[in-house]
Amino acid sequence: MAKLNQIIAVEKGVKSKSLQDITAAHHKVQKPALLAGISRTYQPKDEEGEQLPPESTRVQVQAEDVLREMSASLTRLFDVTATKDWANCTARADITVDGRTIVTDVPVSYLLFLEKQLTDLHTFVRKLPTLDAAESWSQDPSTDWWKTDPVRTIRTKKVPRNHVKAEATDKHPAQVEVYYEDVPIGYWTTVKFSGALPARRVNELVERVEKLQQAVKFAREEANGAEITDQRVGDAVFGYLLG
Repeated sequence: MAKLNQIIAVEKGVKSKSLQDITAAHHKVQKPALLAGISRTYQPKDEEGEQLPPESTRVQVQAEDVLREMSASLTRLFDVTATKDWANCTARADITVDGRTIVTDVPVSYLLFLEKQLTDLHTFVRKLPTLDAAESWSQDPSTDWWKTDPVRTIRTKKVPRNHVKAEATDKHPAQVEVYYEDVPIGYWTTVKFSGALPARRVNELVERVEKLQQAVKFAREEANGAEITDQRVGDAVFGYLLG
């Protein structure tokens, strides 16, 4: 017996050939000149009249023949597609990761859907925001956020100071230079919070998605290896249409 993956392998070629055959058939029957024929002979009015050879044109395309050719091509397409679709209703496999069965008896059509969804999910997970590696983070149970240890910094204020460059004399006033000095006036205690994820967690999620992707591919291959029963739909369809 054939297997589902063998039918899938030939389906594309059968579709392509059927499309070419249908296109060719369409072009044939759309050219009136190919379907037309004629036969004529010439007879002069009297024996002395000019003799002309007979003329004839053969019919090059017969519509019934085109219908038979097209039905033969489409019958193959109908049968291959029916065989695949019938098999897809019964082809199933389990999704197993590291010896653990995640989902049992999954139809091959759903496995194909799941493959696409996991590809999109993989892209999403890889782009998840991660915590700044330059900081030390711990989880705050009261908010469920991540937070850093408190960091205390000094708040300063610039206070003007006078620097006497030269004392006053009887003849000259004192020479004084003004400068500013940073004077501590208080303290900031800063705690940073974040809703991002630790890089370890993101890497773990990526690994899980990739393992599941691999498991789904294996399951699809297993399902596609199921033995199938050839379906004969085309003869019934065209037996009615052309009968």
